[in-house]
Amino acid sequence: MPAPSATRNTPTARAGLAPLVVTGLAVTYPDRTVLGGVDLLAQPGRRIGLVGENGVGKSTLLRAVAGRLPDQARVSGSVSVPDDLVLLGQEPPFRDRATIAEVLALALAPLRTAVADVERLAGSVGTAEGDEAYERALELALAHDAWDADRRAGLAADRLGLADLAPGRLVGTLSGGQRTRLALATIMTTRPSCLLLDEPTNHLDDDAVEVLTDFLRDLSGVVVLASHDRVLLDDVCTDLVDLDAGDLGTDGSGGRRFGGGWSAYEAARADSRRRWEETYAAQQEEIGRLRAATRIGTDAIAHDRPPSDSDKFIYFGKGQKVAKALSRRKKDARRRLEVAEREQVRKPPAPLVFRGDLAGHGTGRLVQARAVEVEGRVRLDRLDLDAGDHLLLTGPNGSGKSTLLGVLAGRLAPTAGSVQVSARSVRELAQDPEATHPSRSALETYDRAVRGLADPPRLRDLGLLHPREHRTPVGSLSVGQRRRLGLAVAIAAAPDLLLLDEPTNHVSLALAGELEEALASSPGGVVLASHDRWLRRRWEGPELRLDPW
Repeated sequence: MPAPSATRNTPTARAGLAPLVVTGLAVTYPDRTVLGGVDLLAQPGRRIGLVGENGVGKSTLLRAVAGRLPDQARVSGSVSVPDDLVLLGQEPPFRDRATIAEVLALALAPLRTAVADVERLAGSVGTAEGDEAYERALELALAHDAWDADRRAGLAADRLGLADLAPGRLVGTLSGGQRTRLALATIMTTRPSCLLLDEPTNHLDDDAVEVLTDFLRDLSGVVVLASHDRVLLDDVCTDLVDLDAGDLGTDGSGGRRFGGGWSAYEAARADSRRRWEETYAAQQEEIGRLRAATRIGTDAIAHDRPPSDSDKFIYFGKGQKVAKALSRRKKDARRRLEVAEREQVRKPPAPLVFRGDLAGHGTGRLVQARAVEVEGRVRLDRLDLDAGDHLLLTGPNGSGKSTLLGVLAGRLAPTAGSVQVSARSVRELAQDPEATHPSRSALETYDRAVRGLADPPRLRDLGLLHPREHRTPVGSLSVGQRRRLGLAVAIAAAPDLLLLDEPTNHVSLALAGELEEALASSPGGVVLASHDRWLRRRWEGPELRLDPW
């Protein structure tokens, strides 16, 4: 029997700009439920940001809407999408052997075809069939401004810095930021009527983010994006949908939608959590009182002394009345208790709070580098890092930030210059760590990684991964959850030198803030590469800017 799937309504003809409508969408896998009964209305001109803790299903929702879930996923509910939907996932879907020119040409091909169809069908105008075909072709070409597509493609490539790259360069040789820029250039060329974005600013430098922000604000269709970029959520989104809003939701009635950006919602979310906790406490107090009422005895109603022989008959009559009153009270208490227990909210789960130290207490000089080069990737004249120093690496895409971290970690050998790392222990959180054993549980992966360390912290004590996820296979964790696990492994050794490559990418907004606080108080040496504008605006330590090769 085939797995149930969401009912999908995908119009073949474009009649203006259509909304995206999701009703009762549920997604389950054999071992877990990821989404349950999600409703979403995204109208043209609205830019919806999806937020929530890692693993609540933001990426799953986008893939479900786009019809891109794996075969083992069981999907129910209904999804009505505009006819021209594009999903840009966390990894752009280009072949490594494709060239930049081939990717851009592939994006332009349907628009050039649309223009050709209009010109070809113009000669058949005047017949019933010809008029209908011509109108469809013209509507498609006008909707995408197809006559201007080549100019837009060139302008997008120029604004995104792709014009400086050789058209014949292979996609596989591009950095993560350059691949994302290329994907954005194709989207800016085609201007889809419904755009789904999953962490679109990961790997992007400031210039590219500015281009993306302007484009999204100007797009007239539907935009739904999942992002941990707090500045983007403020600058772009008209609404936020919190998939992890709790029982009372964002409005006190279970709703998940909030009109506004992240800065405004942060305070509203805290208020919502407080209301949930207060409501739960009040309900539990009432339930306890009602349970006690169901156990009430006759002594709580009649406190008279025992009857004398002369008034036993009178007392017996009173006793019957007391018993009846007691029965009524118990019955009323049981009825009210059933209602209270049925309508009580869930106990608010304890929030996941990071409790680890990022780095240990090193001494002396940790790093000394002179005239370092990795040919074609990075060039650095000088770097000195002492114990307790925290250094922020910045620079545009392709300037070699990740490469430099790889050199300091010992993964990459410089082609020129000298690098001396004197730290006794070095740990690195890479940008996109691979799950080498996806079938192993998160707990087993962590335990194997910290084996041999002296008194490593327990995974549950770090506050990075919820205990319910410890038995989950690594391959089934979300990207953000795998990042949390990678961070746990990195800091378990209390390294003298910690190397962090885009540490706030993919992680929840709450954890991103906690990491920033931990960075400020960490006693060890830290080198951090980041495009996170929120983090960088609050950075108070030294900064090293790298320039492209």
